[in-house]
Amino acid sequence: MTATGPAARTHHAPVAVVDAVDVVTVGESMVTFAPSVPGRLADVPSFHRGIGGAESNVACVLAAAGHAVRWVSRVGADGFGDHLVEAIGAYGVDTSAVRRDPARPTGIYFRTAGDRATDAHEVAYYRAGSAASAMTTENMDLAAIRSGRVLHLSGITPALSAGCLGLTADLTARTRAAHPLGPLVSFDVNHRPGLWPRPDDARVLLDLARGADLVFVGEDEAEDAWGITGGPDAIRAALPEPATLVVKRGADGAIAYDEHGARHTEPAPRVDVVAAVGAGDAFAAGYLSGVLRGLPVRARLRHGHLMAAAALTAPGDLAAPPGRAHADRLADLDDTAWGTLHLGPGWTAGGAVEEVRTS
Repeated sequence: MTATGPAARTHHAPVAVVDAVDVVTVGESMVTFAPSVPGRLADVPSFHRGIGGAESNVACVLAAAGHAVRWVSRVGADGFGDHLVEAIGAYGVDTSAVRRDPARPTGIYFRTAGDRATDAHEVAYYRAGSAASAMTTENMDLAAIRSGRVLHLSGITPALSAGCLGLTADLTARTRAAHPLGPLVSFDVNHRPGLWPRPDDARVLLDLARGADLVFVGEDEAEDAWGITGGPDAIRAALPEPATLVVKRGADGAIAYDEHGARHTEPAPRVDVVAAVGAGDAFAAGYLSGVLRGLPVRARLRHGHLMAAAALTAPGDLAAPPGRAHADRLADLDDTAWGTLHLGPGWTAGGAVEEVRTS
């Protein structure tokens, strides 16, 4: 992939019976219940309803940033399914290819207010046997799935069932082989240890990533999932196939490797973290936005960092992204100014000087 974006490849939007869009995401979204007060799940008296799902998060952020996005999935023929479709659609995402399953429920989960990265956090998933876990190549709208310039997938979907694994495999390497003029395939590893109870099982994510054009992976999750301990260069050595590999390093920034063998490093701005959730999905959305706009790699990485900062400085999985002009202005800062950028809660609201501090 070059600095001129997907259009520079020989791939073009496929001919389909559905309208073409910028990005299609495929995966499970669930109704989330966040506690009204801190405490153990056993003690929380009530919960606030929301939505959560890696692929739908990416779709919502991209739509809010002005891109045409389609989310494809399955939900139950129930009120929770209605809520998901309506809530995701309210972000401007096309949900017309979401199918309803009368025999299976929509997945839900409950969580506590504690930090999700610590043992103090509790989460209770009710997703086994969900409508989304029944996704297969045979029961999904493949024309809708292949209708974007970019197809974005994650490593959560293949963990849900054998059918979901087969669908993801069909949409990575097999999509490129059978549909060479189809979308650029983006894959976020999104390793969730709880979904892969046997450590060796997660190595399937490595095979799936090898079939994608663009891969996002955290340095820490590459170690957890695959035992790769040599840093970003070792991860690239294990994943030479994708044209672009983006290794996320948290507060230390990110590194992008391109098909020409170049290595692009970009530090992350300093962020006052409110909630460490949704940042990875937002980063992927920011980077993909840069791809769609034909921005150079440095700008793509910076837009990824800015979208992640928007998520980190707001509660919940989804946050309003900065306006495009605001984000462009920050992404265009010189290296010195970018290196001193300090973002806190409210920085996305309007770009006032006091909302974007230097230190």
